[in-house]
Amino acid sequence: MASLLVLVRILCVAMQLLLGFFELAMLLRCILSLFNPEEEGVLAAILFTVTEPAIMPVRALLEKLRIGEGLPIDISFLVTVVLISLFSMLLPSFSLSVF
Repeated sequence: MASLLVLVRILCVAMQLLLGFFELAMLLRCILSLFNPEEEGVLAAILFTVTEPAIMPVRALLEKLRIGEGLPIDISFLVTVVLISLFSMLLPSFSLSVF
């Protein structure tokens, strides 16, 4: 039982680390889009490849609900950042409440 608890905590720490790297990639994509809105270059392509799979479903949902139409900013990006941040904050409490 104790080894299972340790395994769950290790997995939660690993998830937090991955989410931290993902949040960093999102931040870098945001900053890079200010200077390179066409998303050209190797770094932009890598950041787009890493972050777009998380943004795409949120964008599709917001388009279906017609939220953010006509706005000059990408609302789906902001919603994705908030969701990832919330999940990252709730993950430690999940690891404590499992057992």
